[in-house]
Amino acid sequence: MQRKQQRRGAHARRKAVTAYAQDLAYVHDAGFSDYALGASPWLLRTLRRQGIREGLIVDLGCGSGRLAQELNHAGYDCLGIDQSAAMLRLARKVAPKSRFRRSSVFEANLPRCSAVLATGEILNYRFAGARSSSAALRRLFRRVHAALEPGGAFIFDIATPARAPKDGPRIYWKEGPDWSIYASTTTASRDELIRSMTVFRKVGDLYRRSEEVHRLRLYRAEDVVKALETCGFQVSIAGSYGSFRIPLGMAVFAARRA
Repeated sequence: MQRKQQRRGAHARRKAVTAYAQDLAYVHDAGFSDYALGASPWLLRTLRRQGIREGLIVDLGCGSGRLAQELNHAGYDCLGIDQSAAMLRLARKVAPKSRFRRSSVFEANLPRCSAVLATGEILNYRFAGARSSSAALRRLFRRVHAALEPGGAFIFDIATPARAPKDGPRIYWKEGPDWSIYASTTTASRDELIRSMTVFRKVGDLYRRSEEVHRLRLYRAEDVVKALETCGFQVSIAGSYGSFRIPLGMAVFAARRA
């Protein structure tokens, strides 16, 4: 009986592996940092247009710290929050002037700040510790509103049902000098997307293989706007970060605490 319980415990621990482990974190930084870097000019212009030229910016789901680095270069303090230890190890090297904290974005304590940013489908994720749901999203919106200074900004993107593939799995392949990634995206239901990824990373003379499966909850843009307005935000929606185009089915929300 005891051995059976130990096997169950080991199985549960394997199922609860945190997303963005070492190799996927490396590949994400090496091959997909263009998202944060592409979005940052528009984000910085929007902050300045709203009169936010200094102060603390909280970067939810900060990943490898590329956006935090741009915020520091523009004169802002930054607190990055992410639940991936591997991502945070990269972030501390990329943006040494920022502070970082390991936590789920849905559970993190938010300090008083001038703005909160969340780019790259961060609020859709449903892996262990990031159980995105309509209720969790509303709770986060209330906490962000309470943390923001008057006039503070909350800017994020989110995946909508239009993000889901319509004619079978969507296949994606990308490679770099010492890595490659194969991804297959399918839908579990009308409001949930499943992304299965196989990563190969060169270690010495050989390639190491790892796999991750990410689940994302999809939200209708009008429901997100309603939830934000209920919390006291003034909201506008965009289909891109300025000239930087985002994937089909994504929406950018620029919310402001009145």
